[in-house]
Amino acid sequence: MGKIVGSDEFTYEMNEEWAKLPQGWAMPTAAVAVDSHDRVFVFNRTQDHPVCVFDREGNFLYAWGGGQDTFRFHHAVYIDPQDNVWLVERDYCTLMKFSPRGKHLMTLGVRGYRSNTGIPDDDFRSDSWKRLTRSAGPFNLPTGIVEAPNGNLFVSDGYANARVHKFTSMGVYITSWGEPGIGPGQLNLPHGVWIDGKGRVLVADRENDRIQLFTQEGEYLAEWKPGMVGPANVCLDAQGIVYVAEHNSGYVSVLSPEGELLARWGSEKYRSMHGIWVDSHRDLYVAQPGDSGGGLGGRKVVKYLRQMP
Repeated sequence: MGKIVGSDEFTYEMNEEWAKLPQGWAMPTAAVAVDSHDRVFVFNRTQDHPVCVFDREGNFLYAWGGGQDTFRFHHAVYIDPQDNVWLVERDYCTLMKFSPRGKHLMTLGVRGYRSNTGIPDDDFRSDSWKRLTRSAGPFNLPTGIVEAPNGNLFVSDGYANARVHKFTSMGVYITSWGEPGIGPGQLNLPHGVWIDGKGRVLVADRENDRIQLFTQEGEYLAEWKPGMVGPANVCLDAQGIVYVAEHNSGYVSVLSPEGELLARWGSEKYRSMHGIWVDSHRDLYVAQPGDSGGGLGGRKVVKYLRQMP
């Protein structure tokens, strides 16, 4: 039996060896997402098999995306309500939409184009946000994407920008909001984005240690700051419960639909958590280092199997 973590209603068994990879394969994980069939899609920093797909027991199903110069810095994966797979390529500044089997459907952004935020085009450092002098349009090292119920798309643009961008379902640009800073509506490395049941846009404002909430027009609503440290990504289940992977602490936080802390667990050795998703059984999948640590190269998919009372 694996380690038991969490508390009360949110208690889980931790499984670090969940993914059963083909012999000889490595899967240094950047992000993870789950489709409507509970298939788990792992976006990983290899060129041979950057997208690996598993069933919920961790059995390998198939892989795609290899053999092409499509990815330089694999960053995030999001599965939309139609089970299309969005991959965020940070350094090429593109967000690409694929079918579940890897057919390319659409791209947001122009490969290699970086908007003018004052960061040199050859600066790909992960702390570029510290040197921002202004925000700009799409994109400069983007981080995440989400689709609203009406099909509009929202992109967090964070490492060398401080904005959220809004597009139509066809990829037509609508508007942007955000600027560098610590005040209400300001952002320091917006690293992930989600839409809740009230239609609010939740932004993981990583280096401000908070989640900020906006209307879909960009109006600031509120912030949640219940002791999180560097929230990297956020996802919600069907009941509106909010799950947060904390990059800068190595913790997972579970919040109510209004941002109250319900449970929290983790360790500094899991620091650099980078993605989180919840399946239909309310089990969690987290892109994080395991008990042996390992930082960026040691990330794997850790499954947290929910324990029923």
